[in-house]
Amino acid sequence: MSRSGRQERYLRAAAGLALCAALFAIAAPARAAADKALGEYLASECTSCHQLSGRSTGGIPAIIGWPEPQFVAVLESYGRKERDNQVMQAIVARLSHDDMAALAAYFGALKPKP
Repeated sequence: MSRSGRQERYLRAAAGLALCAALFAIAAPARAAADKALGEYLASECTSCHQLSGRSTGGIPAIIGWPEPQFVAVLESYGRKERDNQVMQAIVARLSHDDMAALAAYFGALKPKP
């Protein structure tokens, strides 16, 4: 293959990668919004015990406004049964990692009420 042919292939590949990167950048905010929407949908089971006010009640901790990585890490620790709470372990056993991330996005975006 000639040098100009290789350069042309390189330029086409670079243009394809740039297009993929641009599409990913455009889709990322939509994915985040979809995750929050899924989190809101899944949250009803959580809010039957955890208060949306952001207050702890009866030994049940507030889960509003947590950093997303911390929220997911806590859920995963229940899934591995490192945290002792049979109710939480049973709930987390039904959640996928994407579900946990969606819940983290939803609850992380909420602010405690004064």
